Amino acid sequence: LDTQQTRIMNDKEKQNENSDVALEAQPEPAPSSPGPPPNGGFQAWLQVLGAFFLFFNSWGIINTFGAYQAFYESDLLSHHTSSEISWIGTFQGFLLVVFGVVSGPVFDQGHPRFLIITGTFLVVFGMMMTSLATEYWQLFLAQGAVVGLGAGFLFVPSVAIVATYFSTKRALATGITASGGSIGSVIYPVVFHRLQPRIGFAWATRILGFIALATLLGSILIMKTRLPPPKKSRRLIDPDGLGSLPFMIFNLALFLAFVGLYVPFFYIILYAQSKLGLDEDLSFYMLAVVNGASVFGRIIPGLLADKLGSLEVMTASAIISAVVAFCWLAINNLGGLVVFCIVYGFVSGAVVSLPPTVVAGFVPGLHVLGTWIGMGLLCASMGLLIGNPIAGTLINVAENKFTGGIIFSAAFIAAGALALVVSRALRIRAAKASKTENN
Repeated sequence: LDTQQTRIMNDKEKQNENSDVALEAQPEPAPSSPGPPPNGGFQAWLQVLGAFFLFFNSWGIINTFGAYQAFYESDLLSHHTSSEISWIGTFQGFLLVVFGVVSGPVFDQGHPRFLIITGTFLVVFGMMMTSLATEYWQLFLAQGAVVGLGAGFLFVPSVAIVATYFSTKRALATGITASGGSIGSVIYPVVFHRLQPRIGFAWATRILGFIALATLLGSILIMKTRLPPPKKSRRLIDPDGLGSLPFMIFNLALFLAFVGLYVPFFYIILYAQSKLGLDEDLSFYMLAVVNGASVFGRIIPGLLADKLGSLEVMTASAIISAVVAFCWLAINNLGGLVVFCIVYGFVSGAVVSLPPTVVAGFVPGLHVLGTWIGMGLLCASMGLLIGNPIAGTLINVAENKFTGGIIFSAAFIAAGALALVVSRALRIRAAKASKTENN
């Protein structure tokens, strides 16, 4: 009996030892998953508000350059050509978009707050330095380079953070945030236009900088990412993205469309003054009209995109934008110009706001969303960089010749729309092939 009891006790001790070893060998529990996107709630919509202000001070400031272009041509830089002056605003927009290639992976590594704070500093600092500038090179560095770089820091967080909080309502949420760019591009030019004759260029620009500072502080306080950063570092370019033919054709579409998309925003004031003979105040408000219509063009198509598909709505909007841009050739009175500004502002707003949502439909996972958005923005930035200066060489304001610039703009938008059609067809074919393999 003693021998049997001893064996039993030894067996139990061995079992306990084995259990302890098994427990020690088990990996530590993984951190809890953030779960699916909430698709609403106070915190989610608070991110939309914060992203709204990021758009307000990135695309809103970029789209304001049409007002500065008109002022520079008539006053501060009157000895420079339209093409030379447009390089300031074009380079500003180029940096906003191209910096997505860098800021995308930085965002994916869990540093959105760094991007927002740095972007805020650069935008405000650049506006203050612009107010002190008197020479072309000074304006190019301060307004073109510093403000553009700051806007580039702000842009990716403005779309990528919101995308992680929504799935079924993603296009609507992104449309609301993108409308901040349109509202900013209405408010900023009006403030500048009203204040510049009264208090001068310097203080009018400084006040815009103070508005940017106040609104961006709100974004710094309320915005935060929902997903934990990945353990592995991300590349600036994701090889999986390069291997996706539908996504690469979509990037080609962005390049082509953005070559011509912003030509009306840069030259509509000069067209109204030179071609139609409108006075300074009335012609200036044409820019406000096209930007104001863009507010609705970023929200309403977002509602449709949640039901019909983001790529489908963007494709239709690009096609209509091209048709309307060609119609610009036939406008010779105020009524026609107002209709053009409203319709073009609406449909082009969808082309500008929907790309991040479309990219979210291409990515294999949200953990690389920032990187893929950055890849798309790189292509768009190249088109934005060359489009307006080339159009400026085809436009002769002194002789009221705008035909070449208008055809150039419309043709490239049409080419971008065609590429979107091809991208959509390829994505549908890829989806069918994947479904067949799974079956």
